[in-house]
Amino acid sequence: MEVCPVPLMASADLDAALDATRKSVGLPQGARVVAAMSGGVDSTVVAALLHAAGYETIGVTLQLYDHGAALKKTGACCAGQDIHDARMAAEKIGIPHYVLDYESRFREQVIEEFADSYLRGETPVPCIRCNQSVKFHDLLQVAKDLGAEAMATGHYVERSAEGHLRRAADTARDQSYFLFATTREQLDFLRFPLAGIPKPQVRDIARQLGLSIAAKPDSQDICFVPEGKYVNLIDKLRPQGREAGDIRHIDGRVLGRHEGITGYTIGQRRGLNVAVGEPLFVTRIDPDAREIVVGPREALLTRGLSLKEINWLGDEPDLIDAARANRPVLARVRSTRPPVPARLILADDTAQIVFDAPEEGVAPGQACVLYDPADEGRVLGGGFIASTISAA
Repeated sequence: MEVCPVPLMASADLDAALDATRKSVGLPQGARVVAAMSGGVDSTVVAALLHAAGYETIGVTLQLYDHGAALKKTGACCAGQDIHDARMAAEKIGIPHYVLDYESRFREQVIEEFADSYLRGETPVPCIRCNQSVKFHDLLQVAKDLGAEAMATGHYVERSAEGHLRRAADTARDQSYFLFATTREQLDFLRFPLAGIPKPQVRDIARQLGLSIAAKPDSQDICFVPEGKYVNLIDKLRPQGREAGDIRHIDGRVLGRHEGITGYTIGQRRGLNVAVGEPLFVTRIDPDAREIVVGPREALLTRGLSLKEINWLGDEPDLIDAARANRPVLARVRSTRPPVPARLILADDTAQIVFDAPEEGVAPGQACVLYDPADEGRVLGGGFIASTISAA
């Protein structure tokens, strides 16, 4: 069947987007570029822009879990409907498209780790693990095997001309927090054409290009967790996480019982089923003792943390030397929070972050991403939170 390319419509926004795409890719027209297509509006627009900008574009979609069970699921990426949408979009754009079955790898590297993290009393970020392993390792290798000179995604993040990772122009959409574990070698091959385009404009470009996904809702849930009910998944994979234990106040009092530590996260207030006349929050989870420790809101304040699985993206020798002398950084402990002033301290092969002012609800298992105070958009690196130091 002959496929007709998407007709371009005259528009200043579209022309600017094409120029931005060429600048982002930085390769001669005709170069082969793989577009990672999830079926959502962002990655679909990237594929369309690459094609319209004159690149030999190949769309690739990953099947990451049982799409048969996900056909009726909305609000998540890589479900059965999303694979269908990606395939239809590629046909509309006029590019070849491949669907790769990565279900077993995704289960091992992302889903199993997600469940184990909750058993350790942590609060995981599976999207980082997915980018770190399946997408920016396995899929990137596929792109190279296809003879591509680059791989482009729909992430809202910038790769500078110098190869640095930077926050997106639209800070409300910025996804640099989720990409801190990207290596410098991977960044050399990756491209992010949406770095300077606000989300409303992306949807407008999709409409101009005649793409049916222009009004498709953004993904909200973790893709492999139906209806956001992560506890149900963990119960199935790790039933031992539902062993009962004590709910203990930070002053030592036992206030009640819980039905499993996997049902709780740091900072949680609802669903504790204990009452002492004041609001209580989960301040710590002790997996060995199977205890949930609760306390007042001020007990959530954290003055510092230690990092594991650190990835440096800054000028590493200078960064490390400065960190041994307490280097100033901006630290971001949740994707929904802005970076805050802190100091990075390296000693005896360990990395610690000490906040200038206490942060609330910092949870082991989450990421702490570091930015440069002298250039607030630039990512220096980061790691996963191993432990926290209470400000109390």
